[in-house]
Amino acid sequence: MLTKRIIACLDVHAGRVVKGVQFVDLIDAGDPATQAARHAREGADEIVLLDITATHEGRQTLLDTVRRTAKELFVPFCVGGGIRSAHDAEEVFTAGADKISVNSAALAKPELISEIGRSFGAQAVVVAIDARREPETADPVKNARVYVRGGRKPTERRAVEWAREAEDRGAGEILLTSMDSDGTRAGFDCELTAAVSEAVNIPVIASGGAGTVEHFTDVFKRGKADAALAASIFHFGVSTSRALKEELAREGIPVRLPC
Repeated sequence: MLTKRIIACLDVHAGRVVKGVQFVDLIDAGDPATQAARHAREGADEIVLLDITATHEGRQTLLDTVRRTAKELFVPFCVGGGIRSAHDAEEVFTAGADKISVNSAALAKPELISEIGRSFGAQAVVVAIDARREPETADPVKNARVYVRGGRKPTERRAVEWAREAEDRGAGEILLTSMDSDGTRAGFDCELTAAVSEAVNIPVIASGGAGTVEHFTDVFKRGKADAALAASIFHFGVSTSRALKEELAREGIPVRLPC
């Protein structure tokens, strides 16, 4: 079994790390560069920085924040938010990112995925999918609806079929966020994660709902995730990546233990 990754997420608004519940009620969680460095020291395999209001505000990613954060890191660094073209992606890579994440722009222009992939490689292109279950349908999980603009706007796309198309267009990974679970610390949406994981052959990163070690064990086993992303439990001292990995190893989950 391949090693499972633990990813620390920095949702950034106005240059500060924030955390909310189901994409609203944001509270301050510190400076991005400081938080990223701490999470890396504490054993995170990767850091993801999402400029969560860039698309909604119609602006580029905060490149100065990316530069400051990248200088503090020795682990892979992924950046998303406000990337609408291959040129935007190039600027983010130049600022220090190892990967970029595209969401709203990829849905509006799916060929953007292959455009970026041709220049920087598929391994550097992560397609983020923000999805919410559709309880009124025959299969609420497989019919989960994709949202854009920071979770503000529903689309007609469904998470499973969009993940398949993103892979076909050259995405190297899928970052799947359950909007129903986001920030609740009540557990990942394992059913939704498994549905997407079974539909594609590229790694799926589970996001939304992490609160305990058991939640990570569950999403790796039942949710079939390749990686799991969390924010609140790391930002507010509930756990560290090192402690989490030690517990996961005891549960038989293959992880890279920090030295």
